[in-house]
Amino acid sequence: MHQSSFFLFIKTLQTLVSCSINQFKYSFIRNNMIRCHETQEEGDWSHEDHQISISQAFHQCIATLVGHTSSYISSLTLAGKRLYTGSSDGLVRLWDANSMETLAEASSNGDVITGERGDGGAVKSLVILADKLFTAHQDQKIRVWKINDVVEEAEASNKKYMHIATMPTMSDRLAKCLMPNNQVQIRRHKKASWVHHVDAVSGLALSRDGALLYSVSWDRTLKIWRTTDFKCLESITNAHEDAINAVELSENGDIYTGSSDRKIKVWRKKNLDEEKKKKNKHYLVATLSEQDSGINALALSSYNLLYSGGSDGSILVWERDHEGGDIAVAGGLRGHTESVLCLAVVSDIVCSGSADKTVRLWKCSLADYSCLAVLEGHRGPVKCLTGAIRDSGTQSEASYHIYSGGLDSQVKVWQILVPTL
Repeated sequence: MHQSSFFLFIKTLQTLVSCSINQFKYSFIRNNMIRCHETQEEGDWSHEDHQISISQAFHQCIATLVGHTSSYISSLTLAGKRLYTGSSDGLVRLWDANSMETLAEASSNGDVITGERGDGGAVKSLVILADKLFTAHQDQKIRVWKINDVVEEAEASNKKYMHIATMPTMSDRLAKCLMPNNQVQIRRHKKASWVHHVDAVSGLALSRDGALLYSVSWDRTLKIWRTTDFKCLESITNAHEDAINAVELSENGDIYTGSSDRKIKVWRKKNLDEEKKKKNKHYLVATLSEQDSGINALALSSYNLLYSGGSDGSILVWERDHEGGDIAVAGGLRGHTESVLCLAVVSDIVCSGSADKTVRLWKCSLADYSCLAVLEGHRGPVKCLTGAIRDSGTQSEASYHIYSGGLDSQVKVWQILVPTL
């Protein structure tokens, strides 16, 4: 009888200790993360037809990547377990997104290097298509890399990038320069073939089927390339009145371009019958001009919402009507005190990076615009963003990893926990 009571006492004690440890773990996690609870006046506003909700999220910086020590981070993209970072010195680095270790490096001059500079200027944009990496550069060119499988640590030192093309290709350039009608006026006393960008290539986007690559430039052109042979198929000259800073593709194939001229333009690919009748394969669908400042960034969500970041620190939310017709401003997100430089959509979270050195996370849907968190830690403007959903281990929270690159030469990795209940 005494022995039975003793065992019951021990079991009760073990239960109490286990509960205390779990409570401590939960408190430690929460105490080492930052809770964001924004007020309506400070963090957000919306159209009268939409509801504003005050939300909260827990966040912490779990890693800082400092491989680009002599240059700033100009572009980011995430593909599975791989994080690609582009810098202002033309260098592209590949990181293991799980271990945060660098796996390989490539320079814009085509050589695989470590710790040296490329000659192509800033890497303005990065896109992945199967085993190919397309990089847009300040030197007016697009470079194509063959990506070997370098995720396994044991083989990381043996497998690297391989530079396979520079766009426009030499054959494309030679073919166009032979015919005078392929020359376009780019300055008062200078001409170039229409396949060339003549200023920095500021953005890249792939068609849904991966067959076409769209590029935009500060030279105000939108160009369309074939991804199989890297041939330039079309160039829309003077697509905007000023430098084009961003390009995005919607699920239905529409192309959105944002410019310093304060306009967003919507372009569409013609069907086969229309293509046979006219030379141009793409045409202008709409011009959106409600933004009060130059547009630096665009992003599209699964709710068919378009987000545009402006030089005045505002983010406009655009919605297409239910019949798939006109696009109009549905609301806005305010909180940044300086220019919005980049936008990224991760599931139902919109991330914005700004010259005010912060990253803001917004819970955005058709009925809810709210600021979830303000991420502080960069010592310079935040230039680029990407992210992914992570397994939180519980149904009561959604977990995200957000990657931000800045002019402070750092890439910060943030863990975000958002209550789902």
